[in-house]
Amino acid sequence: MTHTEKREYLIKELLGELPQYRDMEIPGEEEEQKRLLRSLMNIRSPRLISDEFLEIQDEYLREEVERKGVTDSASLPVSSLDSRLALWRGDITTLKIDAIVNAANSALRGCFIPCHSCVDNIIHSVSGIQLRLACDELMKKQGYDEPTGKAKITPAYNLPSEYVIHTVGPIVSGCLTDKHCRQLADCYQSCLKLAADNGLKSIAFCCISTGEFHFPQKKAAEIAVKTVTDFLGKDTSVEKVVFNVFRQEDYDIYQKLMG
Repeated sequence: MTHTEKREYLIKELLGELPQYRDMEIPGEEEEQKRLLRSLMNIRSPRLISDEFLEIQDEYLREEVERKGVTDSASLPVSSLDSRLALWRGDITTLKIDAIVNAANSALRGCFIPCHSCVDNIIHSVSGIQLRLACDELMKKQGYDEPTGKAKITPAYNLPSEYVIHTVGPIVSGCLTDKHCRQLADCYQSCLKLAADNGLKSIAFCCISTGEFHFPQKKAAEIAVKTVTDFLGKDTSVEKVVFNVFRQEDYDIYQKLMG
């Protein structure tokens, strides 16, 4: 199969699961096909699918990552604040590292809004449908929503990282409180401890809670840098921490904090 044929196969299989869309015509434009495939993956509930589908999906998604280009975390310049810290502006789903952090919601099964711009949606879309299945298994065993400030680890599947660490940040509606700040610090602490407990040497953090959860960016960055540096001062098992940002505004904030 060509790359295009793989994409069309995946779309047909996912449409076939939905009786109301089985006869839907697949658009001819590549970008429209990619958007449709991502939408179908986003709305799909966590349930098993054929090994053939997974094999073709994995080939397709890995080819997509290669086309975007992979950045090796080992090549990133280190901070003058601490040689174990790095700041990088880029797509976290293209970073080769032991673990990337996903800013999840309390259901921990990914974002179900088609093509939503949140990091949770993007990570699940690039990783593949196995990630939602793995998260669903964890949450069924747990039996209740993930508390704010805690973290869970799963394989990363088709991402260039080895693992995804999922954490639920605080939602700020109204004034920022001390509780919000403690909860955000708990997110970073929980992720780092989980990484250390699993023998991981490197981890990349997105800007937890600063998007859809409305945590003020500057304060969030201050908490992130302080919590991480405090942890690294006590635990030497994690050898590299990358602060990943998408917006220039966040990059400037972290750059000032990290010297």
